Amino acid sequence: MGQPSSGIGVVDKSVAILAAVAEEPRTLADLVTSTSLPRATAHRLAVALEVHRLLARDADGRFVLGARVGELATAVPDPLVVAAAAALARVRDECGESAQLYRRDGAERVCVAAAERSHGLRTTVPVGSRLPLTAGSGAQVICAWSDPATLADVLEHAEFTDRALAEVRRRGWAQTVGQREAGVASVSAPVHGPDGGFVAAISISGPIERLGRSPGPRFAPVLVAGARRITAALAAG
Repeated sequence: MGQPSSGIGVVDKSVAILAAVAEEPRTLADLVTSTSLPRATAHRLAVALEVHRLLARDADGRFVLGARVGELATAVPDPLVVAAAAALARVRDECGESAQLYRRDGAERVCVAAAERSHGLRTTVPVGSRLPLTAGSGAQVICAWSDPATLADVLEHAEFTDRALAEVRRRGWAQTVGQREAGVASVSAPVHGPDGGFVAAISISGPIERLGRSPGPRFAPVLVAGARRITAALAAG
């Protein structure tokens, strides 16, 4: 998806870099390719963003989102994130896997909160990460409870069908195995607001070796219960 233009070049270019890194860690060469910026410009802006802790480097020297992004995101509390904190931690502890909360943003889903597994092999999805709506159990849940008219372009390229989404709505949860990322399984359930409207998808993800090839029946009850706790917390807040 193309980024909107504000007419202020340096801002638009910096946002393009941040958006690219939010999708996945990027080398400088990756940034040049994904943003179409000249190499010198991409390097200059990425280093400047790193100084301000909006970008950082991983162990392989790739650019990743910096700690300041999360700090800014939590500076003004998001009622959904606040309501989800305890429920996400409980889901993580009961399932033994990292838990995430995704909200739709156009044709993408954004991780707005997470509770990471503290040890062992884990599938980390940093807060602020943007993932496509075309694959994964979280994407299926969001699409299943979205207006079909707004999803035509997404479903044209999705790894699932309208029929699959109808099944997700019927049973109240989704599971995928290796759909978005090889070797990773996930289970998700819808979170509804106090008025009954859909607000987010709560998910767990982890290696297929731990979750198995049919993780839904095992983990969905925990996720559905977690979603209800978030709804109750939103109503109480």
